[in-house]
Amino acid sequence: MSSSNNPIFDNLSRLMTDAAGVATGMKREAETVMRAQFERLIRDMDVVSREEFEAVRAMAVAAREENDRLAQRLAAIESKLDASS
Repeated sequence: MSSSNNPIFDNLSRLMTDAAGVATGMKREAETVMRAQFERLIRDMDVVSREEFEAVRAMAVAAREENDRLAQRLAAIESKLDASS
């Protein structure tokens, strides 16, 4: 590329380069602020983590299975009592 001897074009080019840098910096800053606000909002909502949810879900499944087993045992015991009566 040939270099320009025109100071107006040089200044305009420098100005555009600086403006692009400022815009990139502003974008990065806005993303940081929005991310911080979003994280604060989530923290204030008191939501559970995925790990906590999965742990409670596993406990609920185990409790349901145990409840079904106990219901079957109870039904078997009741049927034996009815048969002996």
